Amino acid sequence: MIRYFSLAGLLFAFWLALSGHYTPMLVTAGAVCAVACVFAAIRMRAADPEGHPIELFRGAITYFPWLFLEITKSGWSVTKVILDPSLPISPTMTVVRASQKTPAGMATYANSITLTPGTITVGVSGDEFTVHALVRDGADDLEGGGMDRRVSQFEGAA
Repeated sequence: MIRYFSLAGLLFAFWLALSGHYTPMLVTAGAVCAVACVFAAIRMRAADPEGHPIELFRGAITYFPWLFLEITKSGWSVTKVILDPSLPISPTMTVVRASQKTPAGMATYANSITLTPGTITVGVSGDEFTVHALVRDGADDLEGGGMDRRVSQFEGAA
């Protein structure tokens, strides 16, 4: 039940942020629309733990700033490689094992790899991800397991 209230609150807050009009009639209309959307999501069975994972909120407070920092550091590294006249790339394919327990955790890990410049998840087979890295150092970082541990911590498994 709390998932539905959370979803309605999130939809209403999103509506308020985009609306910019706060008259009583429009705020009421936004609240009614948010509740109607939640009822539609319930009827379509889309308001499930995978579609609205509120249990991940606490972990997101620390995970997303960390991910932003990793994206920034990796982006800077890729920029240096690209601007180097000798173009010191060493394309590498590697396989990393994911320790996440939920589909949301696995998807977060695969997407985090892809969001980080210089690496991309090209295949998933069970709990193994095939990753292409622009330079060997990027593959080494992934093989070290730091990102896997952070995603597991975000997921609540570690």
